[in-house]
Amino acid sequence: MITLTIDGAVAMATLSQAPVNAMNDAWVARLEDILAQLEHEQNLSVLWLRSDQRVFCAGADLEFMRSRFLTAEGRELMIAFTQRLQQVFERLERLSLVSIAEIGGAALGGGFELALACDLRYVAETAKIGLPEARLGLLPAGGGTQRLTRLCGHGVARRLILGAEIVTGSVAVDLGLAHWAAPLAELQSATRSAVERIAELPKAALAESKRCIAAAANGRPDGYEIELAGSARLLAMAETQQRVQRFLDKSA
Repeated sequence: MITLTIDGAVAMATLSQAPVNAMNDAWVARLEDILAQLEHEQNLSVLWLRSDQRVFCAGADLEFMRSRFLTAEGRELMIAFTQRLQQVFERLERLSLVSIAEIGGAALGGGFELALACDLRYVAETAKIGLPEARLGLLPAGGGTQRLTRLCGHGVARRLILGAEIVTGSVAVDLGLAHWAAPLAELQSATRSAVERIAELPKAALAESKRCIAAAANGRPDGYEIELAGSARLLAMAETQQRVQRFLDKSA
């Protein structure tokens, strides 16, 4: 379903639910368990989220939807499931680790909402990206309308959500939906390079930087104060003092 391996400062979560990593209650529970474990790991700085299937994640399980949407009680269960998705994706977004999604195949609907909750996205040039829920008379309610608008602005959000448009990985980078694109054959090694580069940075500096970025993204008026408080905590750390001293010694 989802496997977790840890190597040094890097945790790799691999989506492994054949054939398309469809989401259901058990899938969400497993993701939540993994996030709970990572929140208590002191030596990790990066979460690498990837898939070993032909797609990244195709969103909600069709049988799961079919069994629920025809009755009022079932629809209430679907809303409760969507609310749980929102909560788990927010937990992923708030994780102190830097999260990187490696998207080799389709990331659609809830699958792309999962990727949007990550800090960074590395996509295959040919990957299919989008929030096509409007085609079914629905909307991307797992946080998609909120995160996509904050990330890319109203114009891009309207284009993709109101047009139910699916774009390639290359176009996704051009629109700001993803950060880098690579040929599919090179995607894993390219993502690994980015993961390893970030994993070499101090965990505390990454966590404090994430906190400041989140404050800006959410429009908090005390962003500058959050920067100062984070800087004070970092400056008091022995690792920071050692790194700064080495830098100053080299510059002398």
